[in-house]
Amino acid sequence: MTAIAEPRPGTTLPPHRIVWVGGLMLLALYAALWALVPADPALLAKLWFLPGVGVIGAIIANTSGTGGGVVFVPVFNALRELGVMNLSPLAVVGVSMGIQSFGMTMGSLRWTDRLLHQPEPGPLEAQVRLRDFATVVLAVLALSLPAMLATQRLTAFDQQDVLYAYKGFSILLGTALIVATWTFNAARPERTQLARIDLAVLLALAIPGGAITALFSVGMGELVALYLFIRHYPVLLCTGAACVISAVSCLVGVVWHIGAGTVQWEVVLLAAPAAVLGGFLARPVALWLGAKRLKTLDGSWIVLSALYLLWLNTR
Repeated sequence: MTAIAEPRPGTTLPPHRIVWVGGLMLLALYAALWALVPADPALLAKLWFLPGVGVIGAIIANTSGTGGGVVFVPVFNALRELGVMNLSPLAVVGVSMGIQSFGMTMGSLRWTDRLLHQPEPGPLEAQVRLRDFATVVLAVLALSLPAMLATQRLTAFDQQDVLYAYKGFSILLGTALIVATWTFNAARPERTQLARIDLAVLLALAIPGGAITALFSVGMGELVALYLFIRHYPVLLCTGAACVISAVSCLVGVVWHIGAGTVQWEVVLLAAPAAVLGGFLARPVALWLGAKRLKTLDGSWIVLSALYLLWLNTR
């Protein structure tokens, strides 16, 4: 199997600088939202619980790299079913992308900072080369973003059928991740270089992944993270690259929703700061869990959330 070989370049950027600069930009954006978008005080009071959802969702999203949609979409669908908040499926996607634009961006900044200032790897662990990280992110986005934008504007899919196919695939990948983690990957060293075959698979997933992201606000990051985890790459590459892909996808994708008027701004205003906090906390949580426990929890969450969504849509 051929690997993409090139030494990892160093960096002179001070530790945490990218996180604080990005955090200040997110704060400025959040302040601008309060000044520019309409918000109903009564609805804000009714949705007092959303910051908790934002923190938990962002921690799960940024430890796994799968994107906040794996939490927000099931939660908002459940709230609609319970009559707490009646968001249409399209509005659920718009709100989810709005929240993830904050939470996934902070998470991606934290993982990128880790990439630029990696400690010495432990036993069976490997360092991640900057070129491999950039190759995964840029190559996937080059195909997935046009597919996402085209799907938003030209979609003719039956969302129900796509949901069944996508979540069925997620269940297979999540189950494969758990099995691989505790069997043939249990005592193997992590891969040190991105193999060409794996890049080819990611590119093959990019176009359908972009279309799925447009429909459900989650998809591309989940597919990238699961596949790279199964192939036994370091957590930093699997989760970090997936977080960056999810963040860019949501920042670009939410523009269409803003223009279409499908963003419930009260939800974003309440959940976004909490999502930023969750995105900030996620990286140390992931590193504390360790690769094996993290992969097991990620696979379990993806399988269980997929089963829940499938059950919800068959009622």
